[in-house]
Amino acid sequence: MNVVTSLLTNNACYQAWGKIIVRGLMLHSVGCPQPSAQAFVRSWDNGSVQACVHAFIDGLTGTVYQTLPWDHRGWHAGGAANDTHIGVEMCEPATIRYTSGSSFTVSDYADARACVRRTYEAAVELFAELCRVYGLNPKTAILSHSEGYKRGVATNHGDPEHLWNGLGMGYTMDGFRADVEAAMGGHKADGTGRATVIPILTGTQAADISRLSESEIVERLGRLCQEDARTSGILASVSTAQAILESNYARSILATGGNNLFGMKLTLSGQTWQGDVFTKETIEIYDGKATTVKAEFRKYPCIEDSIADHSRYLSIDRYKGVKGCKDFQTAVSLIKAGGYATDPNYVTKLCAVRDKWRLGDLDEPVSEPETKALPYTVRVTASDLRIRTGPGVNWPWTGRYTGQGIFTITEEIGNWGCLKSGAGWICLDYAETI
Repeated sequence: MNVVTSLLTNNACYQAWGKIIVRGLMLHSVGCPQPSAQAFVRSWDNGSVQACVHAFIDGLTGTVYQTLPWDHRGWHAGGAANDTHIGVEMCEPATIRYTSGSSFTVSDYADARACVRRTYEAAVELFAELCRVYGLNPKTAILSHSEGYKRGVATNHGDPEHLWNGLGMGYTMDGFRADVEAAMGGHKADGTGRATVIPILTGTQAADISRLSESEIVERLGRLCQEDARTSGILASVSTAQAILESNYARSILATGGNNLFGMKLTLSGQTWQGDVFTKETIEIYDGKATTVKAEFRKYPCIEDSIADHSRYLSIDRYKGVKGCKDFQTAVSLIKAGGYATDPNYVTKLCAVRDKWRLGDLDEPVSEPETKALPYTVRVTASDLRIRTGPGVNWPWTGRYTGQGIFTITEEIGNWGCLKSGAGWICLDYAETI
C-alpha cells in the first residue's frame, strides 16, 4: 500500500481545524464514475467545498491519498459520525454510469470489477493499520456510510454496498470487517494469508503543525525532542533549537514538503540515504559569500523520524561528545565544529533561540542510553519479519524474512538490530532478547 500525503489545506473543513478522539472508521465510495483520487484532491482543495474526508483511495492504482490529518474532524458523514469517525472514500470505475439514485449501468464489467477490487484491498490494509494505531476493534468500530445512516449517525446514502452489489463482487461489510481483522494479524486479505501489511504514515506532519502559533509549535517540537532525548542522549534543548532555526518553526518548504526539520541532506559523512528524496535550492556560505545551490535532501514520513535520524547523525564520531553532553553551549559548539553548518554565526543563533523560548527547561538528566552488551541473541516468533538493508523502514526490504528462530545481533541502532549472518537488519520490537 502506497500512501501519499495531499492535505487539502484550502478546504473549509481543514481551515476549521476541529479535532476528534477517533472512535471508529467509516467507509464511503464517491458516488460518481471517477477512478482518479487526484481529481478529487484538485477539485476539493478550495474554500467553497463544504465536505472533506480523511483519504481517497485511487481506483487505478490503489494508492491512498491522505487529505486530512487522521484526528481532524472531517465533514464526510453528514451526522454525528463526523465527531468520532475517520472517513475514507473509495473512487469508482470510469466504466459505470448512474441512471437514478444508486442504480447504474456498466459498459465494461472486467474493468469495473478490477477497479473495485483494487480499492477494496487497499481499504482493508488502510483500515487494519488505522485500527492498530487507534486501538479499535474492527468488528465494532467500522461502518459503511449506509450502515451509519441506519444507526442515525450519517445521512441517507447506500455506499459502498450499492457498488459492490451492482457489480456482483460478493463483498459485504461483515466480510470487510473480517478481512480487516485478518490483516491486523499481519496478512493481506487476498486469499493467501501470506502478504504482509505495509504501515501507513501515522506520525506528526510538519504541514499540520505549521499553521499553529510559534509558541504552540515550539511546545510540540519540544515534547517530541524530549521523548527522543530519553533514548538518544541528545539534549532536547539542542534538537529543538536546531529544528526551530533550520526549519523556521516547521514552516520551511523542506519541512512542510519533506518533514525534514534539520536540513539533513541525502548524503552525510558518507552515509547514503535509502528513503525518499526532496530536491530544493539552498543557500551555502563559502569564503564568506552566500551561494545558492540545488541540493537533494532526505524526505521523512513524519517529524518523529526526522528527529530520530538527526540524533543518530549527531552520534557518529564526527560529532563526538555531543551524545550525552549535558551543556547546551558545549553541545552546539561541537556541532558547529563538526561542520554541521557553514554559517559562522550558527552557535550564536542557536543560543538566541534557546534563550527566547527557555528551551533549557526541556532538558531532563541526560546520560548515555543503556545498551545491551554486543553481540546478543534474540528469539523471533513471527514467520514474516522482514529483513531490511539498513536500520529503519526507509531502507529497502531485502526480499527475505527471518522465519522463526534464534538470531545473533551484532550492532544496534535505535530499535533495529544487525544480523550476524550479514543478511541485514530487523526491527527489534518484534524480537525477544534471550
